[in-house]
Amino acid sequence: MYRRSTTAALTRARVFARPLAARVAAATARSNPCAATGNLGALRAVPQVCHFSSSRIARYAEEADPLTEPRETMEYDVVIVGGGPAGLAAAIRLKQLAAKEDKDINVIVVEKGGEIGAHTLSGACIETGPLEELFPDWKELGAPLNQPALEDHMKYLTAKHALPLPHPPQMSNAGNYIVSLSSVVKWLGEKAEELGVDIFPGTAASEIIYGEDGTSVCGIVTNDAGVDKDFKPKSTFTPGIELRGKLTLFAEGCHGSLTKGLIRKLKLREDGQFQTYGLGIKEVWEVEPAKHSPGKITHTMGYPLNYKTYGGGFIYHMEDNKVSLGLVIGLDYENPYLSPYQEFQRFKAHPFVSELLKGGRVLSYGGRALVEGGLQSLPKLYFPGGALIGDTAGLMNVPKIKGTHNAMKSGILAADSAYKAIVAEGQGEEGAPAIALTDYETAFRNSSIYKELYEVRNVRPSFHTSLGIWGGIVWSGLDTLFLKGRVPFTFQHKDPDHAMLKPASMFKPIEYPKPDNEITFDILTSVSRTGTGHTENQPVHLRLKDKSVQVNNNLPVYAGPEQRFCPAGVYEYVDDEANPGKKRFQINSQNCIHCKTCDIKDPAQNINWTVPEGGNGPQYVDT
Repeated sequence: MYRRSTTAALTRARVFARPLAARVAAATARSNPCAATGNLGALRAVPQVCHFSSSRIARYAEEADPLTEPRETMEYDVVIVGGGPAGLAAAIRLKQLAAKEDKDINVIVVEKGGEIGAHTLSGACIETGPLEELFPDWKELGAPLNQPALEDHMKYLTAKHALPLPHPPQMSNAGNYIVSLSSVVKWLGEKAEELGVDIFPGTAASEIIYGEDGTSVCGIVTNDAGVDKDFKPKSTFTPGIELRGKLTLFAEGCHGSLTKGLIRKLKLREDGQFQTYGLGIKEVWEVEPAKHSPGKITHTMGYPLNYKTYGGGFIYHMEDNKVSLGLVIGLDYENPYLSPYQEFQRFKAHPFVSELLKGGRVLSYGGRALVEGGLQSLPKLYFPGGALIGDTAGLMNVPKIKGTHNAMKSGILAADSAYKAIVAEGQGEEGAPAIALTDYETAFRNSSIYKELYEVRNVRPSFHTSLGIWGGIVWSGLDTLFLKGRVPFTFQHKDPDHAMLKPASMFKPIEYPKPDNEITFDILTSVSRTGTGHTENQPVHLRLKDKSVQVNNNLPVYAGPEQRFCPAGVYEYVDDEANPGKKRFQINSQNCIHCKTCDIKDPAQNINWTVPEGGNGPQYVDT
């Protein structure tokens, strides 16, 4: 078992995008000179903690197989799962605190995207407060925040017209910046690495390591690479690695594949409490210079959504004639015939939007689920051995349509608490109880994050009344303008999103127009703009708990909603050649853009989104 040397890490060669094996070798060499000199005998003398998967051992017990071999183990003070705004903010803060006091703290960030920022997608217009906490001189350092927000507009769309609305004060963007969040995250990753954080992109965390008590977290296991579709090793097999830490911070973003199980296992949410979500679909366009208004922000309500469906559009004018536009739809919608992707195409075809886009070209496309539950949906933020930060915890401010500032702030708060526990108080040593970051929860409740989430806690659930968006608009205006959340009650969300879908027999199918291939496009053309790729002949990462449920339940009752709610064309019901006259459920996992919508909206809750091989998935640019 070996530990990183922070001093050595500060002077190392870049390992930002190397294959995992090469990065591990470089890390080992820094920590143990025997590796660099080729003295493998001396290297093997380093004690190792081995972790076995009982399921794998049972499967391959009768034959020698790489999957049964002990895993390599690496130890850190803090393991961070997810290289987004929250995870990188936490890593940076930890290293800054250590440098200020001339102390050592070893930090690793694992990110499933092929490079930092590759899986990051947002609007995005961000508040800079937390960034300034980390880097007061971020402008001089070259942070890619180039376009200040200069104008705010709100429109209500009918089928043909765009009517001006008063702009809600909580949506004011004065002082904010319109950015490509993927570019900002990439820059944060570079700064984290300069500070000595070990960055492992292309590395998916597939398991949580629990302590012997079953309730404390000791780290994570990265997934095996080079495993075929039948879960057997190929000639390219590379085993995953155990990354153990005194603390593990989960920063996986919305509906994290590990976090969802962690919350259930450790009961971090109270009975009856649940998260609610939206699906954001966006494109980045290059428009004609005469139509471009740098810094202009427009939000829309109404068309193409009906009064019972929560959602709205956004149009952000970036720098260099680029425009980021998209549609967010609450995943609590009822109609199984609704297709978020097709609704986005209808949004673009509206005269108000299409006039802007004519003569331009699409640069990028993407989709991502986002948290909308607010204060009522927050889980407990800490547990023995770790904590939840960022969108993994659910810190988006829905009325603001912003979460990046809260994600980064939560990472800073968690880092402050972690540093105090590990460095100042010496907690987490071998044999000691797992660290409980109670200070983090306390700091959170005294923070700007909690204050703003508390003030707007009743806005999103106010749209659940029989008045639909009209009731929500009236209450939201009253609450945000005058009450500021100062009421003695808290509205609750009605039901989990998957339970809100109603049988298809209650609705008429929606006939969506065909794409014109100028403004609107078919779904596979859009997916081709995500840069998505998955290694062939690997286990399908979209796992069905029961392979019969989709055909026997979701197809007859809900008309196969998977083929509509997925914004990447992953799911289809096709003719079953083996059973003429019947359908079978087909999963095109190679199309998956990692939005997590299927795991959230499947009415049977039969689809489990798990991580594919590290580095697989979208390769977002300018998003």
